[in-house]
Amino acid sequence: MKLDVYSWNVNGLRAILRRGELMEFIKNRKPAYLALQETKLQDHQLESDPDVQNFMREIDELGYDLSHAEASTKKGWSGVMTLTLKSLKAVHRQGIGVGAMDEEGRIIHTCFEQEELKNLSLYNVYFPNGKSNDERLQYKLWFYDRFLEHLLHERKELGRSQIFVGDVNTAHQEIDLARPKENEKKSGFLPVERAWMDKIEEAGYVDTFRFCHPDEVKYSWWSMRTRARERNIGWRIDYIYITEDLKERLIEAEILTEVAGSDHCPIVAAFNI
Repeated sequence: MKLDVYSWNVNGLRAILRRGELMEFIKNRKPAYLALQETKLQDHQLESDPDVQNFMREIDELGYDLSHAEASTKKGWSGVMTLTLKSLKAVHRQGIGVGAMDEEGRIIHTCFEQEELKNLSLYNVYFPNGKSNDERLQYKLWFYDRFLEHLLHERKELGRSQIFVGDVNTAHQEIDLARPKENEKKSGFLPVERAWMDKIEEAGYVDTFRFCHPDEVKYSWWSMRTRARERNIGWRIDYIYITEDLKERLIEAEILTEVAGSDHCPIVAAFNI
């Protein structure tokens, strides 16, 4: 079977729903798995906000299950949502059992009851941004390390194949942002942040886009303040990583720069499972 995995930081679910781009994207693409980051929703709004309610009804009619993890400590902040086709028999779990990570609504872990997918773990992650101050940078680095520890523990204990997707909030190499020299002392391209991404790959995780397109220059985020998207002054900070055993099953990986609706664009990787 083919499994197409999409990720998109929508920078506010209600805003993108009002404009219509998200539903149009879902109806056109019909993703098997769609990870959304930065929903900026509280769970009570799933039942109280009219636009969100309409969205949930439409999603159900289109054959999707939905899971949402809110930022319980700060209203209108963070939040991740995972949509999966009901036919995949997905089981969603919010967080990974680390309170200081889970309370910010940054992780949904998905497993499957469908036979072909029983040995697969999928993670939708909105990694922290370290730009506001040194405390947040240290939290970001701590989050990075705890998440990798969790992945490695799961692999060791359960032997599962893994895919993790989302806004990593770091550009890995100079090819991954338009102005590397100007940003080498800013969070998002600091050596210590990039070193963690080196560590991820040394631990056996594969950047699907770079694996399929070793030399292609393409970005997934552009600053809205400077009309950077029009000039393509961007960063590639959204990723789909896989364990090495899935490389032979990877069909393609792409960055969908033509899709509007957020300061990020969607990314996708397709697999023959």
